[in-house]
Amino acid sequence: MKFLTKILLISSFWFPAQAHAFSVHHDFACRLGVFDPGSIGFTYNLTPETYAVTSTIKTGGFFDTLYPFKAVYNTTGRIDNDKLETASYKYQSASRFTTRTRELIYDKNGQPLYETSSKNGKEKKKTVTWSKKTDEFTDLQTIIAEMVKRYNKLKSCDSQMQVFDGKRRYKVIFKEDGQEQLKKNEFSPLEGTATKCSLYIDKLAETGDDLLWQITSDKPIYFWILEQDGHPFIARIEVKETPLGPLRLYAQKITIKE
Repeated sequence: MKFLTKILLISSFWFPAQAHAFSVHHDFACRLGVFDPGSIGFTYNLTPETYAVTSTIKTGGFFDTLYPFKAVYNTTGRIDNDKLETASYKYQSASRFTTRTRELIYDKNGQPLYETSSKNGKEKKKTVTWSKKTDEFTDLQTIIAEMVKRYNKLKSCDSQMQVFDGKRRYKVIFKEDGQEQLKKNEFSPLEGTATKCSLYIDKLAETGDDLLWQITSDKPIYFWILEQDGHPFIARIEVKETPLGPLRLYAQKITIKE
């Protein structure tokens, strides 16, 4: 379930970044082999000085029967001299027997100060003893926000970013793979000429048990990007191989508010 949750989370983070205030909401459907593993709701809000991202992931179908799970991720931050700085990161989840929360609080320069967390109502708070380097990112939502901001300027996926989550360092690599024609199907009504991109994760010689990083270090996750009213968004995503078969995600509806 850890692998599925992170794949669903990544799939939702392709949104425009411009100079005026607006919001974009995404609704995604998912297919994992022959299964319907879940759905994603995703909203991004931007002003010239701030950004906020909220993502909701929920299991569905067969997966919801075996392992009911729901998670909500919230990130807020500042935009200073065209640079995104995380201000807070919140996570809460609920499965059949366990509820969890986690919150990171940052200083004005985007350095984490302290962390609070809970499991089944038992809370704890600790001072963060690690710090990020210049131009490193600490949470996935801000990483993808920065990448999309670059894409919106250059109309290209090609970019690399450093990530440090407090335990491991990674390099996130996006590559552009040309254009493809998407056709609507039973899962998505969206179609058109899409930019195809791939995502790789370089673990920088770190070790660990994170299945997402193991898969994407040598096998990419593919994205297809369309535009609506001049705003780019992710239309589809695919992981060709997982333990349960190929994983495909489809944007069913995109709602943009100026």
